[in-house]
Amino acid sequence: MGLIWSLATVSGQSCTCPDYEQRKSKCKHVWAVELTVTKEVDVEGNITITKTVRKTYSQDWHNYNISQQVEKEQFMKLLSGITSNIRSPAYSFGRPSAPLGDTVFSMVFKVYRTFSGRRFNTDMTAAQQHELITKRIPYNTMFDYFKKKDLTPLLVQMVTLTSLPLRTVEHDFAIDSTGFGTTNFQRWYSFKHGKEISSRRWVKAHFVTGVKSNIVTGVKITSEFDNDCPELPELVKATAENFDMAEVSADKAYLSMDNLQAIQDVGAKAFIPFKSNSQSSGNGMLWKKMYHYFMLNNEEFLQHYHKRSNIEATNHMIKSKFGDCVRSKTWTAQVNEVLCKVICHNLYCVIMEMHTLGIEAEFVS
Repeated sequence: MGLIWSLATVSGQSCTCPDYEQRKSKCKHVWAVELTVTKEVDVEGNITITKTVRKTYSQDWHNYNISQQVEKEQFMKLLSGITSNIRSPAYSFGRPSAPLGDTVFSMVFKVYRTFSGRRFNTDMTAAQQHELITKRIPYNTMFDYFKKKDLTPLLVQMVTLTSLPLRTVEHDFAIDSTGFGTTNFQRWYSFKHGKEISSRRWVKAHFVTGVKSNIVTGVKITSEFDNDCPELPELVKATAENFDMAEVSADKAYLSMDNLQAIQDVGAKAFIPFKSNSQSSGNGMLWKKMYHYFMLNNEEFLQHYHKRSNIEATNHMIKSKFGDCVRSKTWTAQVNEVLCKVICHNLYCVIMEMHTLGIEAEFVS
């Protein structure tokens, strides 16, 4: 900007930019300096000016670069190791179906590649040549399996399975929901505006994530109209089956006595901020205890609560790498496609920590 600032200019609030010279009021440069410089006055009237240093975090670029370079190869091997243990249903009659393990491999790998079914055909041929699958699944068959409700519980189990290599790493968790757009539209007549309104429908994903590695430990897919609060007990209980939970952070939408009790039942501590109209009594001792802790130790409480910000990073990671919308048309296919995105994200996190922390990818329930 070509401006030379000194600490003495803070008290005088002066600047040499044209905006300040014309308006004679605070410009963006004055505001910027006031945000980074703190003025303290002692009992004798002496002024001490200190500069706030922004805290930064180092990045292990060496291991990050290595993991990115070999990610696709390791992703295919890890996914093949998981899907090869999936048993196909017993043959009864009619035309033999495609191997279930190879079909699930193609579904998850297709979401990872973000290609159309036809363009994805080359990747399946390469996977067969490397003996990662036994049979190349036609893309039409793969799309048919996306529509099967029977695969939804299997994909949910795969989300849990792919998070297990990091169960010794993660102890603090956060919970939230996010939406994935669809190609379906909904229309209704608005009496308030006196016209028909059209909007795109979306799929809502509720999940619990670790705040260190951003691994997703539990997930549930609902419609856009379902609330966040009732989903917490089920997701926390599912995570506690495989992880030693110490903290659970969530925003005000999850504040309820049932949720606080569900978190305490798994041996964890809840960090959910109270609302402006929340009362200290009337909901039991646990509610009263957390309310007073929030009011009397607010700064300490917020230090734990702000770990919840890591789940926003998880949302960004999933959507930026694997898309913020789904291509499927039917509801079941949309649910399964979102679950495949979460599986891809978990495998990515495992590969990253394999190089950063040196962990072994052991998918053992």
